[in-house]
Amino acid sequence: MSNSDAGSPAPADKLVQQLDDAITALDESRSFAKAASLPPLFDVVRQVLLQPGGCQAVRDRAERLEKAGVFLGSDWAEPTTLQPQLTPFSLQSTETDTVLVEAMSELRLLAVAMGDYPHESMSAEQAHHYLTQVLAINLTLLFGEGGETERQQGKLGLISRSVLDYVATSIGYEHVVDRLIDEIWRILQQRPIQVGGVRQMITQIAVCRSDPKVDMGSAGQGAERLISSLYGPTQACREDPGIEVYEERLSHMDSSALQGEATGFARSMHDTGLVSPYHATFIRFILENQDALIAESLGLSMTGRDCLLHYRDLVLTLIREGIFPETAQGIYGLALLLERGILYQPPVAPALWRQTTLSLCPEARHRLELAYGYNPQPKAWLIQGVLNMLGQPLGVGQGNNPTCQSARALSMWAYNDPDYLLQMVTWAARDNEIIMHFEGTPVSSASSRGGVALAVTLDLDPVSLVVVPHLDRIYAEMGRLCIGREGDPHRWVNPEFHGWSAGRGFSINVDVATGKLQDLEGFLRHFYASYHPHYNGNQPLVHPQPAGVAVTDSAARFIGWHAITILRANLDPDNVMRVYFYNPNNDSGQHWGGDVQVSTATKGERFGEASLPFEQFASRLYIFHYDPLERGEPAKVGREELARVIDRVHQSWGRDRLPADSFQAEPGGN
Repeated sequence: MSNSDAGSPAPADKLVQQLDDAITALDESRSFAKAASLPPLFDVVRQVLLQPGGCQAVRDRAERLEKAGVFLGSDWAEPTTLQPQLTPFSLQSTETDTVLVEAMSELRLLAVAMGDYPHESMSAEQAHHYLTQVLAINLTLLFGEGGETERQQGKLGLISRSVLDYVATSIGYEHVVDRLIDEIWRILQQRPIQVGGVRQMITQIAVCRSDPKVDMGSAGQGAERLISSLYGPTQACREDPGIEVYEERLSHMDSSALQGEATGFARSMHDTGLVSPYHATFIRFILENQDALIAESLGLSMTGRDCLLHYRDLVLTLIREGIFPETAQGIYGLALLLERGILYQPPVAPALWRQTTLSLCPEARHRLELAYGYNPQPKAWLIQGVLNMLGQPLGVGQGNNPTCQSARALSMWAYNDPDYLLQMVTWAARDNEIIMHFEGTPVSSASSRGGVALAVTLDLDPVSLVVVPHLDRIYAEMGRLCIGREGDPHRWVNPEFHGWSAGRGFSINVDVATGKLQDLEGFLRHFYASYHPHYNGNQPLVHPQPAGVAVTDSAARFIGWHAITILRANLDPDNVMRVYFYNPNNDSGQHWGGDVQVSTATKGERFGEASLPFEQFASRLYIFHYDPLERGEPAKVGREELARVIDRVHQSWGRDRLPADSFQAEPGGN
């Protein structure tokens, strides 16, 4: 690898001037004529990127390039929708324009990540996180020698490699893989349901480590546990022999060897939250021969074992119908489902029996096949999804969709009302319609005029993939039924949408009509009285409650409204009162500016929880629900603590809301 661009002289002044002129021409052209200005710009960008210092030159002009319209109308127009796993196809394309646009996009995000370009829709941390994943997924191109694809690309391959090299050098080349491993562990600590991206990154690390042509130096030494969790968690599959060879080995094992395999799989699964395809192969094998080992292979405690004993036939059927090497991740969901003991709730077991024989409508089948392929059948993928969601109710992510309310609802139901979730899955998957009621009025997903999302993307878990399009349309339809009412529509929509356990009381600290902060002190005193154990009579939160936060970036600038669930308020190991909450964003570990750094581990969090000290959380809260019959008196919060919270609001998302300004409660936000 070379660091040819880092510290290299800039391209010839004449070439740089041509680049500046081409950007100016694009910027000054009318919107309908911009397409005609792109070919000359692309040609000079190509020449610049082939020169020493070319990446730096393009990075320096990233903001001008974007604002001039170089990404306008393309898949790269909105950086928050970009998917790292698609970059190999662009960077290794033989289409010149595709490679160049991808290269400019990566250099744009590098400028954002390094603080050169304050982007309106992506923070520096988000850009850095994205680029880390891009480097991980393209490790072979970054570290290895050029293959056939790069030979076919010709000089385009040099551009792709130099851009990746430059990005890696800029954010710390020598630590890329080690940082990536740390990032993977940080994500896995949150126990997300969707682990496809993590598996892909681990696979790339494994490929590079096994390639004798790739010299990774001392990097990646901590990857062994991650790689083995997928490709060799037990002694009999340590060298990743392949499914067929492993099946043959199983057929010759005695009971002691099988016991060792079961224990090894369980240990690895609970250590990482990842499940190897070999684990699914093993569990299907013992299903027919040694099903007494199932509890061992799931790593169950006495609670889980007792649940398995009582519902043995159901569990075996769920495994038989839903667990295959491709859907192996469902094993972890099954284990956690049993540990929760929710099968003892009378409606849950019958609902799961119905799930095992459910006929899917063509629309649900098609979405599952588009996302996951044809093997195994869509029904198996949906069973896997159900197992994971019931086992990991705080692991639901919204993907690249503005549907945080729908993801939050699925999580709340899986957490608090699992049989209701299973009913929703049945209606959506079998009937292609969900009907809910808003103040007695039926609201059908089939007759809705459309939801918050123009189209719900496929980057979701199987349950969300089938159910969220319906929930999204219903949520929007409920909002339309509130047109004409004074105040924020979520006052009425949230309790009707999420169910009886959501508090009917509602508090907001922003005036919807003017956008100004309103009665901030009263709002905060009320919140403390409702949720802080020291001010509410030490009453723990009984049911998770929907809430809305004003999300800010690392510079404390307002990004948007976001739906979360308040789970509990407790003292952490350092004796600090914290709010523990569920965030449907795919990664909860966010920096919201100043000292407001969301924690996902080490502060007493359970898997899937995020947390903040109480006053920091209060400084980003703008909507919460409560039981009006338990409101009590406004809390006598100390003036000093209250002043700190108010100051945090004024210095972050509230800084532009002190004077009157325009405000609209967005349907995607709370």
